[in-house]
Amino acid sequence: MRILVVSQYFWPENFRINDLCEELVNRGHDVTVLTGKPNYPLGVFFSEYKKSPEMYHEYKGCRIVRVPIIPRGRNKLQLILNYLSYPLMASIYGMKRLKDDEFDVVFTCQLSPVFIALPGLIISNRKKIPVVMWILDLWPESLESMGITKPKFVLNLIGKFVSYTYKKTNLILGQSRAFYDDIAQYCSDKSKIRYFPSWSESVFLQPTNSNVGTLMETDAFKILFAGNVGEAQDFPSILAAVEEIKIKNLNVKIFVVGDGRAFESVKALVEEKKLSDIVILLGRFPLADMPAFYAAADALLVSLKESKAFAMTIPGKVQTYMVAAKPILTMLTGEGSRVVNEASCGLVADSGDFMQLAENIIKMESLSQNELMRLGENARAYAEKEFDRERLITQLENWFEEVVLAPEENRS
Repeated sequence: MRILVVSQYFWPENFRINDLCEELVNRGHDVTVLTGKPNYPLGVFFSEYKKSPEMYHEYKGCRIVRVPIIPRGRNKLQLILNYLSYPLMASIYGMKRLKDDEFDVVFTCQLSPVFIALPGLIISNRKKIPVVMWILDLWPESLESMGITKPKFVLNLIGKFVSYTYKKTNLILGQSRAFYDDIAQYCSDKSKIRYFPSWSESVFLQPTNSNVGTLMETDAFKILFAGNVGEAQDFPSILAAVEEIKIKNLNVKIFVVGDGRAFESVKALVEEKKLSDIVILLGRFPLADMPAFYAAADALLVSLKESKAFAMTIPGKVQTYMVAAKPILTMLTGEGSRVVNEASCGLVADSGDFMQLAENIIKMESLSQNELMRLGENARAYAEKEFDRERLITQLENWFEEVVLAPEENRS
């Protein structure tokens, strides 16, 4: 099948869509990715890309078509410009680049913003092919997490765009079951809505030769936070929990492997609070190194700020943490913590509840190796049951066939 993937974010940026596209190619599909220039999470174009952009036009058999965009930067104004630049340039420049190409289906990976859907809809309409959209961030609900709650007329316009998008989309895939009601209020045809969660990338299912785990060598209880370091991850609350731990002289270290828009401010806050003996900021590493970090950790930490949209989201790292077979500590409200509780694989705290997180760290540090191992085994077993990569991607292939083979008059 000839698949056009529309995604603002793609390799060398680290997103689940990379793994999906690689697997679709391995299964014999012809995959083209319409994306922007890589700048996530730091907000500046990758130096390696700027030096040799020609090296980034193909990934694991996927053809990559890149359009010029405004980088995310480190302030809200530039982020808004970034959000607007990709859908605009992908709709105009991307359509021009792809005008002679033939596809069977468009697959839109809809992270923020929802306007990412626009080029997929335009290309779908021009080429008379179906479009499937994978919703990873709920809009307009996600605006609340960004502190944008007015003006109301703008939010209403975005709501109308969401309704239009869902009307013109053949299948709508939500990454969490909790998304259903919010998607349904903007979608008149509820039969379009399906559940399609994330999974762990294949690299975490393979042996690793990386030795980066030595960076975490210590006799302390080692907690790993991996991934984006942004405002949404609520590091001030994490550090407040660390202060509580420090008072009790607990032998714990928290390693942060990742980068993002808030990295420098988090670094400054760690120094200001004199917590650098407990919180070690290691920075960003390639995805291939991450299994070694996970293997070196005793527990894994995931957090998100309080937000209606976040509460309905299962952070992608939860599936990866589970496959790593390590106990999980959460500081997030809603679906992410629900899954950890359901799997009996860790200890949970609500978003912002740093006192509960501190108590949970103290409790987990006191567990025996057998108890920690049991939590990790529970995590892996749950992931294999609920988030199996092979089964999920096969289901996606079946949905592609469903919309491609449907009579054209039945399409949106």
